[in-house]
Amino acid sequence: MTDDPRLSKHVEDYLKNIYKLQAESAPVSTKAIAERMSLSPASVTSMTKKLHQMELLDYTPYRGVTLTVRGEKVALEIIRHHRLLELYLNQKMGMEWHKVDAEAEELEHVLSEELEEAMDHALDYPTLDPHGDPIPAKDGSMVSAAEEMLAEAAPGRPARITRVLQDDAEVLRRLGQLGFYPEAALEVRRQDPLAGTVTVLLGGKSVTIGREIAIRIFVSK
Repeated sequence: MTDDPRLSKHVEDYLKNIYKLQAESAPVSTKAIAERMSLSPASVTSMTKKLHQMELLDYTPYRGVTLTVRGEKVALEIIRHHRLLELYLNQKMGMEWHKVDAEAEELEHVLSEELEEAMDHALDYPTLDPHGDPIPAKDGSMVSAAEEMLAEAAPGRPARITRVLQDDAEVLRRLGQLGFYPEAALEVRRQDPLAGTVTVLLGGKSVTIGREIAIRIFVSK
């Protein structure tokens, strides 16, 4: 669990999602938070005011929010719990990579520091989860890869998969069947914007996927 026992699961979920949105664009609008968490704008506005009073974020009406140092620390700890759990469930428990997110979502809020350390040791202190997302270290630092979307990679250049978005479990399941795992080597053979497809050489086979799928896959620059 986080080092602040007063924080509820709901508060931790807010901070985690704001952190991820903040990485894309800051400050974060209440509308963006509402869309990401499938909540009403009114309830989000009410909660952001509460989190501002708790000194977990800075909130300016009509301008958006940014996490405070304390809020960011809590968010990173929850993300660390989540991604360690995903990797442990996948590597040690044999759970398929498209199923671990939902399980980790429930367990991340109740994971003790002792169990967190034991899992970290059992996994040999990993830096990436099963989908290639970085696992924050205890001090909040994370590795970062020079990457680009597969949908934008130039044809003819060898690359390796760095990360696969996990926002759709069924898409993730299908990509796993095709071999689109982090660290897998591939080569873009053709980008066809008119057809809306990307063709790659992966595992010795030519594979064609839609661009709406290719934007979920990131490869090394």
